[in-house]
Amino acid sequence: MPFYVMRDQQTLFVREFGQGQQPVLVLSGLGMKSWQWLPFLYPQRKNFRFIIPDWRGFGHSRHCEIPQGLDAISSHWQDLSDVIQHKRLEKFIVIAYSMGATTAMHGMAYGGLQQHIQAYLHIDQSPKIAVDATWSYGLFSEQQQQFKQHLQQLSQLLQTYQPHRYIHELSSHERFHLIDVWHELLEFQNSNDLFPLLFKAAQRHHVLQQIVLPMQRLDYLAWYANTYLQHDHDYRHALRQLSCPSTFFMGVQSKLYPIEGQRLIAENMQQAHCVEFANSGHTPLISEPKKFVQALGQFLQRHHSSSGK
Repeated sequence: MPFYVMRDQQTLFVREFGQGQQPVLVLSGLGMKSWQWLPFLYPQRKNFRFIIPDWRGFGHSRHCEIPQGLDAISSHWQDLSDVIQHKRLEKFIVIAYSMGATTAMHGMAYGGLQQHIQAYLHIDQSPKIAVDATWSYGLFSEQQQQFKQHLQQLSQLLQTYQPHRYIHELSSHERFHLIDVWHELLEFQNSNDLFPLLFKAAQRHHVLQQIVLPMQRLDYLAWYANTYLQHDHDYRHALRQLSCPSTFFMGVQSKLYPIEGQRLIAENMQQAHCVEFANSGHTPLISEPKKFVQALGQFLQRHHSSSGK
């Protein structure tokens, strides 16, 4: 398996597939594993070489340690920078979804990533997570404070579970409480009637508890929760300075990041093309998979070259 040693000596898993020479960095959203991209990218395998990291805490990178003194976004960019150096990548396409897009924008703002990007695909994410007087289109928009209260509740609960590291080390009562708090958090972003039933069943079945929770490490849950509580970076300027062709995939019904904010950013960029998913929220990959595959293929073919480094 392709593992790469990061600067803190942790080994990060990076999935690679495709017969083409042109490299494409694929940056996943929170909770995703690299293999979940395969059905969407498979039709383009002959023309491109896809490079998909498993972020720390997920997939084959789930055993990586959390770096000291870094939030999740800064850590992901640091790892991505190391991967770029390990593979000696000079120019490449970037596909970035949700938290992966935040990581890409962080690299543009603080690491010179924009100098390497041939074409950029930005999937349903805001350039500024925090809501304030200058930006009303951050995470959950006008409901952000209510969401942060639930996130703070999760963070405080996880703190009481120290020094336990894994969910299976908790008592049944503690696991049930954690699932309840996590369920309340997810209700902000999903109205699917299946989820209440699934969470109710998870109260009784340990196997289902592993399904409804995104990871089994308590320290990672706390790390990601605290990252979103404290994240106050503004990447609007960094995006506006991006000179390569860019495409925005937007979920018209996205509750996490209102489409108005994403449209506004795209309108102020030099070479931006927008694709709206009318029947999707934050997950067009799931809500409209056929259209997603078609639009993704069109994006890649627009920027296909005969060779890549």
